[in-house]
Amino acid sequence: MAVILETQRLLFRPHEIGDLEAYCAMEADPEVRRYVGGQPRPRDQAEARFRKGLPMADPPDRLALWATVYKPEGCYIGRCGVYPHFDAEGKPLPGEGVLAFYLARPYWGRGLATEAGQAFLEFGFTQLNLDRIVAQVDADNHASMRVLEKLRFHLTGTEQGEKRSFHFYEMTSAQWEHRE
Repeated sequence: MAVILETQRLLFRPHEIGDLEAYCAMEADPEVRRYVGGQPRPRDQAEARFRKGLPMADPPDRLALWATVYKPEGCYIGRCGVYPHFDAEGKPLPGEGVLAFYLARPYWGRGLATEAGQAFLEFGFTQLNLDRIVAQVDADNHASMRVLEKLRFHLTGTEQGEKRSFHFYEMTSAQWEHRE
């Protein structure tokens, strides 16, 4: 198992086939899916997404959502990381990444998203040499907004939609260096 990053309570590694059951359970949970696409995914769709879309090996630039393991229990609890930031034409923006944390509901409210976010900010700015890390949050997802505020992200804008609205956040490498 190749560990990409480790914190006091979490380790981040490539996804393995053994993560499939826990991943599918998360995708079926309406509360987990509430702010990241809406509807729970049926098992066949979740399994297809797992097999197709999640990295099973290390991408060369290490920009990815990684399997997140809760060390005290040794179990898969979600996926977190910094993945490529794309422009409107679908091209990666050099020097930029998107922070994401996606955790199973039993692990909410324990500070794990903040712990993961802090680790990936440091990883992104010091190991990947990114210039900017952004995040997008459903405007009704107050818990994720609190995490981004704790991490000292800066709100850069809001997009009002008919059914959903989103807040956009960023942190630059200069802001990271002077975050105290």
